[in-house]
Amino acid sequence: FGERNDDSEDTELRFVTCQSLWNEIKSETEQIQEDLNKQLFDNLVSFLRRSHSEFQEKTTEWTCRMKSREIPTAALILGVNVTDHDLTFRSLSEVLQNNITPYIALLEAKDCPGIKNLMQKLLGQLMNCYIDVDSLEDEDSVQVSQSSIRCSMSSLINWYESVTKKTDSETPRKKRTSSSRHWQSPPVVVILKDMESFTTKVLQDFIVISSQHIHELPLVLIFGIATSPMMIYSLLPHSVSSLLCIELFQSLSSKEHLSTIIDKLLLTAQFPFKLGEKVLQVLINIFLYHDFSVQNFIKGFQLCIVEHFYSQPLSVLCCQLVDAKKRVNSLSHNQCENIRRLPSFRRYVESQESEKQIALLTTDSYLKETIQKLLEDLHVYHENYVSVLRCLHVFTSSLPKYPLGKQIRELHCACLENQVWETEEYESSLQLARMLNKSDLVTMLQQCVEIFVSSSGKEFDKTVEKLKEFLTQFQKLEAEAFQEQDVSVSSQRELQKKTDLYHLQKTLLELKESRRSKKLTKFEILRFEVVDYIDSLVRNYLVPADHKTLHEIVYFNTASVLREHLNAAPRIALHTALNNPYWYLKNQALKSDGGSISNKAPDICIVYKLHLECGRLINLVDWLEAFSTVVMAVEGPNADAASSDQVDDIIHARFIRAVSELELLGFIKPSKQKTDHVARLTWGGC
Repeated sequence: FGERNDDSEDTELRFVTCQSLWNEIKSETEQIQEDLNKQLFDNLVSFLRRSHSEFQEKTTEWTCRMKSREIPTAALILGVNVTDHDLTFRSLSEVLQNNITPYIALLEAKDCPGIKNLMQKLLGQLMNCYIDVDSLEDEDSVQVSQSSIRCSMSSLINWYESVTKKTDSETPRKKRTSSSRHWQSPPVVVILKDMESFTTKVLQDFIVISSQHIHELPLVLIFGIATSPMMIYSLLPHSVSSLLCIELFQSLSSKEHLSTIIDKLLLTAQFPFKLGEKVLQVLINIFLYHDFSVQNFIKGFQLCIVEHFYSQPLSVLCCQLVDAKKRVNSLSHNQCENIRRLPSFRRYVESQESEKQIALLTTDSYLKETIQKLLEDLHVYHENYVSVLRCLHVFTSSLPKYPLGKQIRELHCACLENQVWETEEYESSLQLARMLNKSDLVTMLQQCVEIFVSSSGKEFDKTVEKLKEFLTQFQKLEAEAFQEQDVSVSSQRELQKKTDLYHLQKTLLELKESRRSKKLTKFEILRFEVVDYIDSLVRNYLVPADHKTLHEIVYFNTASVLREHLNAAPRIALHTALNNPYWYLKNQALKSDGGSISNKAPDICIVYKLHLECGRLINLVDWLEAFSTVVMAVEGPNADAASSDQVDDIIHARFIRAVSELELLGFIKPSKQKTDHVARLTWGGC
């Protein structure tokens, strides 16, 4: 912090504020993820308890399963957001360890190319699990047995019987403690984190071997599946899949997960830091078009926080309102000048009277009083904005075709981008809202009342009264509708009684005239009033954030910087590092003019710059001579002929290593035309 800006007097405070804010957000996201996964984990725990109790009590169902050699298997459908799976499995492992069993193994396909590797990994993890729950005195003996034991299913069964017997023979106090969390014979849970990546042979062998010993070992499998449960039957033949008693479990989709994260982190006044429309759109686009990873979205959010506090000197005021007001009083003159330079504050000054303009631009004390009031206004704006946005989303999310988007994040982006009431999508939404039926309108109004009642904003008392008044009027209309229905029935009966042609024609003409005039009914008039009132709330409270004074303090809007960090351009970065190593290393000895090559540069940089001067085929001998010339440029002639040969060998070895590294990076490849040449693979500048 502070390197990018001249004003570094509050660098430490900005760093502490940034760290404190991120810790709060991190704990909130962890709690959100725990709440979202709770139902899934509870279902899995219930499944394991059922399979466990059947083995424990030796019930008829378990006996039947023993005869058929079926292994209890949970197929956990997690979605394609693979980068989020690790966190889910870690959380699941903790839940199972706290509630079901200490014997849990998490296996990945990359660690299990063969059945032998799988068994080694399985036994190693299970024995370490046992070490963790047991006393440290037995650690050496367990590790010795682990290194000398043969990795087979019989060894696993013997180990399981020994540890469960040891648990049974523990002191009564310790036994009571362990039995409070785990059963007498807890199951062995094997989690295959990426089931689709395992080879068919490894899966088949492991399942077949395990099924043969299911009567001796309470084994439960959990398959982590990213695509579809049909992958189980694609990977396994029927003779093997029939050995599994499979139950499906579906996790929450990553889109719903993201919507909850945005709702809890951004659409709230709890956290002062906010994302601008373009920045939020960059993060959402990366999520939707790249990986569907919620964890990567949170990392991008963290990057925005760090970048904002690093680049914005006034971010010291990006904290809770009470703390921000206190910090305003301690602002230095330089910081006051930074506030005066803000574009939003300039617009505010221009809108004031001349006397106030002079005071704001010259008197720091008056400026600080004004800043406190403006920060309070900004806080109130955020509280009101969130409540009205939720109310508007209640209306727009129920409309056909979703003109403003189905998700609240889409509506939020539209409101941040510009004045939403001036867009065509908003106009079409109002037109559709004016065609809603009574039951839908009443339901929406009730939801809006709940939103405004629970809102922290203090300006919505009259709004709640007005909405309740609308609900009362709808109830009256419903009562009047029954009476009108009775009147219309009686009038139709009177019309049927009028057999006189004159009176009949007169009545029909009156009906025809009333249809032409098409007067609005009371319900239609009330419906228009409701929609117009919601429209007035939108125009008053959903003003874009960049129209508010001092929004730069709490909003991060530099989308270009975020793109540079997240949308990597590896070829450009690689070319820059090899062509100009000073750009990254900041070593003064590496500075060079234009096309000159410094002998202080790393060998691969020298080789790279020399290869840029060559054509399609590069002669290795000429390349080595050029490399040797650059390296020996400032060393001068060497008088010792014996050591000269040794130096040539060292240079030759350095050259071979640099060329090998260049080949590994994909810049060159061996040529089949000439054995002493290599072919260049890249062309053009970056």
